[in-house]
Amino acid sequence: MGQGMMTGFAPLLRRFRQRGRRWLALGLIAVVSAIALTACNPSRFTVATANVPRLVFSTLSDPKTFNPVLNSESPNVFLYTTEGLTTSNGLTGEVEPALAESWDISEDGQTIVFTLREGLRWSDGEPLTADDVLFTFNEVVFNEEIPTSSRDVMRIGEQGLLPEVTKLSDRQIQFVLPEPFAPFLRTMAMEILPAHALRRSLQERDADGNLRFLSTWTTSTPPEQVVSSGPYRIKQYLPGERVIFERNPYYWQKDDQGNPQPYIEELVWQIIESQDNELLQFRSGGLDLASVTPDSFSLLKREEDRGDFTIYNGGPSTSTLFLCFNLNKASRNGRPLVDPVKSRWFNSVAFRQAVSYAIDRETMINNIYKGLGVPQTSPISVQSPYYAAPEDGVITYPYNLTKAEELLAGDGFTKNASGQLVDADGNRVRFTLITNAGNKIREAVGAQIKSDLAKIGIQVDFQPIAFNTLVDKLSDSLDWEAHIIGFTGSIEPNSGANIWSLTGSLHAFNQQALPGQEPLEGWEAADWEQEISDLYIQGAQAIDEGERKAIYLRTQQLTQEYLPFTYLVNQYSMGAVRNKIQGVEYSALGGALWNLESLTIAQD
Repeated sequence: MGQGMMTGFAPLLRRFRQRGRRWLALGLIAVVSAIALTACNPSRFTVATANVPRLVFSTLSDPKTFNPVLNSESPNVFLYTTEGLTTSNGLTGEVEPALAESWDISEDGQTIVFTLREGLRWSDGEPLTADDVLFTFNEVVFNEEIPTSSRDVMRIGEQGLLPEVTKLSDRQIQFVLPEPFAPFLRTMAMEILPAHALRRSLQERDADGNLRFLSTWTTSTPPEQVVSSGPYRIKQYLPGERVIFERNPYYWQKDDQGNPQPYIEELVWQIIESQDNELLQFRSGGLDLASVTPDSFSLLKREEDRGDFTIYNGGPSTSTLFLCFNLNKASRNGRPLVDPVKSRWFNSVAFRQAVSYAIDRETMINNIYKGLGVPQTSPISVQSPYYAAPEDGVITYPYNLTKAEELLAGDGFTKNASGQLVDADGNRVRFTLITNAGNKIREAVGAQIKSDLAKIGIQVDFQPIAFNTLVDKLSDSLDWEAHIIGFTGSIEPNSGANIWSLTGSLHAFNQQALPGQEPLEGWEAADWEQEISDLYIQGAQAIDEGERKAIYLRTQQLTQEYLPFTYLVNQYSMGAVRNKIQGVEYSALGGALWNLESLTIAQD
């Protein structure tokens, strides 16, 4: 999970802004019953006339929130509606100015002063000033009552201290760090929030005593009440159908001639909860962009000229895909989260390594990915200078049933007369594996894992489930045994701090209770788990690049040895884009829309 968020289906639909956190890469790939093609027909849009420059693309799930601080998934509406002090270039990954036009860093690296662009305004026309930056950090992100992954990646040092943020003037904000923090500038891509629209929600509580902020800007909020800073604002949301974005008339960016950007006036985000239907819509001309999956590549390649589009291949994507066992030994209200018998299996390193050896990744790549992918061996994106390849001493798990069975035998597992794997107490090894329904790749991967593990006597009950149900299991109820998902990636390893920190909001394999959730009893961390958490703190502290690389090499060696996530395949980042969309600079880092403000649509 590269960047600390559940990821969507491809970087194609990701406007590249380095959020400084990782999102659960659940691929936002759920399936609802077949969507009638007419329901997705752009001719039915209740928007402006046909001559309005409009970009139509899709997502595989309804948005879960309009509040950026509470978001934990990608793609999301905030890729188009919000902005931070900094951003990242989608080709180079370099940090660039966004709402801040510049910054000054003290010699000791602990005092950073940002200067906002002059004349910034929110999408409702109100001024955007240093007061909004202070509000965002001091009242929201640093507020322990608000569960947000943004706070995780800003914690500094062993004590997890946060910066001191003060206002110097209406346009200048000072951050004082308790110690040097190497990834600081990238974390400043965090969305800035409007104090005038949200402060009151922090001063009121609901009947349960929770801050009203936690239920503010839900997807049922009228779009005109959702104030944004990015190039677009939400115009309309029709659940199960589409989100329509309109150009933010107060957005700051202009071209060299002084013309306001973005040039494209509207974005239409069709909610098509099936990759098959997305493909049909793209081929019929209903979409301007589409993800290219391995099973659709050959078909689309033959249609490039006739369909007047181009398929871009950015190489290995920044996202991860993995199998994960629930290692949580805790209980809630006296009831274990995981059956203690199964928990003993899952928490055995030998068991997890055996499972990894038993998964035939090469067959997976050839049959499911049609050769359009490579084995994945690291949580850090291959584009990152901190990525460690197998030749750097990172353990890999080539397909080897003999090795798998040796590991299991050494751990007390045997096969009964029916060829079923049983543990030392005679318990049959059987568990439920879930993923988000509608993602054909993940469903196929799950089916192959079920088949592969059957060869060593393990029965896998594979169950693709609705996306929202999956999110609830992974982040709230913690009621699951094994799952297949992924995380988005980034150049900066610390964007995954909310995954690897013991208290991180995406510490998915051994999640602690988050604010507002029922507490857990008996939660504990393994020694290797603690070491990875500590190393991520050290990696953020280290300013010397050589030292940072050595630290993150060690983290990758640990993650591959102990396998909190069993990494599978790194699919190529591919997208199909209509040729009428001009200015596309596709990359695995940024996809097709990282420079959205500069894109134009040629008139027919």
